[in-house]
Amino acid sequence: MSMGNQTRFNIGYVIFAVLAILTLQQAWREAQTVEVVPYSEFEKLLAGGKISEVVVSDQRMTGKLKTPDGTRTTVVANIVEPALAERLARHGVQYSRVYESTIVRDLLSWVVPALVFFGVWMLLARRFANQQGLGGFMSIGKSRAKVYMEKSTGVTFADVAGVDEAKAELQEVVEFLKDPGRYGRLGARVPRGILLVGPPGTGKTLLARAVAWEAGVAFFSISGSEFVEMFVGVGAARVRDLFEQARGRAPAIIFIDELDALGRARGSMGLGGHDEKEQTLNQLLSELDGFDPGTGLVLLAATNRPEILDPALLRAGRFDRQVLVDRPDRTGRIAILNVHVRKIRLAPAVEVEKVAALTPGFSGADLANLVNEAALLATRRGADAVTLDDFTQAVERIVAGLEKRNRLLNETERRVVAYHEMGHALVAMALPGADPVHKISIIPRGVGALGYTIQRPTEDRFLMTREELENKMAVLLGGRAAEETVFGRLSTGAADDLVKVTGIARSMVMRYGMVKSLGNVAYEEERTPFLGGIAAAPGPREFSEETAREIDVAVREIVGAAYDVALGILARERATLERGATRLLEKETLVESDLAGLKAAIRPVAAGESQ
Repeated sequence: MSMGNQTRFNIGYVIFAVLAILTLQQAWREAQTVEVVPYSEFEKLLAGGKISEVVVSDQRMTGKLKTPDGTRTTVVANIVEPALAERLARHGVQYSRVYESTIVRDLLSWVVPALVFFGVWMLLARRFANQQGLGGFMSIGKSRAKVYMEKSTGVTFADVAGVDEAKAELQEVVEFLKDPGRYGRLGARVPRGILLVGPPGTGKTLLARAVAWEAGVAFFSISGSEFVEMFVGVGAARVRDLFEQARGRAPAIIFIDELDALGRARGSMGLGGHDEKEQTLNQLLSELDGFDPGTGLVLLAATNRPEILDPALLRAGRFDRQVLVDRPDRTGRIAILNVHVRKIRLAPAVEVEKVAALTPGFSGADLANLVNEAALLATRRGADAVTLDDFTQAVERIVAGLEKRNRLLNETERRVVAYHEMGHALVAMALPGADPVHKISIIPRGVGALGYTIQRPTEDRFLMTREELENKMAVLLGGRAAEETVFGRLSTGAADDLVKVTGIARSMVMRYGMVKSLGNVAYEEERTPFLGGIAAAPGPREFSEETAREIDVAVREIVGAAYDVALGILARERATLERGATRLLEKETLVESDLAGLKAAIRPVAAGESQ
């Protein structure tokens, strides 16, 4: 039954109950009163001997007539004369004194409206709580874990590609859950907790669901943030309830996503900490120590911030094993794309290997989004299948943003943008080891990009030398160098390039120790490894003002040298720059085939050659 139907059903019950009570109240009143006569008429009936019995209360007198049908006549008399009892006795009439009870009337007039109001309030409060996911008052300490029984997660290891090492690690968990006795044969035990660490979108949750499917056991899934409440002790109660439910359905898997919301290191939130979070974490540590792995209970957790987790949570005997689920390499991207392209109609000429080459650094979620964007683009243009050009446009849309053909630039701005982008491309073509230029465009994209130059890496790189970093900075500064070479002035178009170049140069100086005068010393802490280079909160500076000045000077020298390299290349290739910018202004977009002639006209810079 839907929420709306259930609400109407409850309101109908309330209305029916109110109408029934009012009907009973009216019937009771009619049964008690048949006829009302004046007090003088009552006196005449009494004097005529027609009344056989009288009941006197605080507010009325009820007399019963001496008739065969026993009709009752009620006379309202607020004041009873003192001589009434004597007169009744003189006429031989039985009489009695009673006190009328007002309980029923009070219930009907006060209690029932209050109950109706309380019922409506409870109904609205429960509806609001359900909409906000709060549950009822009695379930405040209950676990909100979603339970998926066997063959309900819908994910197998075949659906998880590009993370073969992580799958091999978790395969052991599957075998343990299927046959716990085999692993205890030599005294070994399966790890109590397995922590999946890696960047967002790499498939950590997908892996956990695949383990539950392959093992055919109950799968308890919950987010770490759902344990944190404003009431102290509620989170700890939910942890206890979660483990009690899992023990009752063992063998089972407990999966806690975003563990960092629950397991942040104690003491990291200032003096005194946070009582609710610390109690919840302490209860989780206690449960990890308390359950027996031989019962078939395995705890899986996922996080992309392992550096902030409490050390007690990661010690041996709790989360014994950490499994890295990293961004896939080229081979992994091919495997992931093969999984997702099965869901779309792919053109026969499309080679998945070429698509994988266009997407270095993409996670599994990024690749799934890429396939969907390509299918949408093909659908929008009315095609029968998805082509490689659709994938290329989808990559550009994800990386650079949506094309804005309606943004009109004046002729001067278009020329500046064209020379700027051609400067990037020519410097990249001239320097050794630079990634090949895949496409140049002066069509605005995204929030502030008036043009863009896309390079296509030939292979995945995990280490870079100082020379390669300097060449990368020279390519980034090629746009500004082209503006200065041609126009003799600078514009704001290189703002994003300068940010990237400064970041590379500062990392070379402060993190990689690539400046001899500063020694092999790291002056900056490592950035968050899995969240795109987001720096941690700045701490106190641990070097002197003199060292800080040396760092600033070294950064300026590195950037200045890279800029000089770009200026030298473009000054030498001025004619090629003019020809390339003119073609770019005519066509607005140049691809690899259009750039082949320009590349052939450029003299490459030999390795180690200075400009």
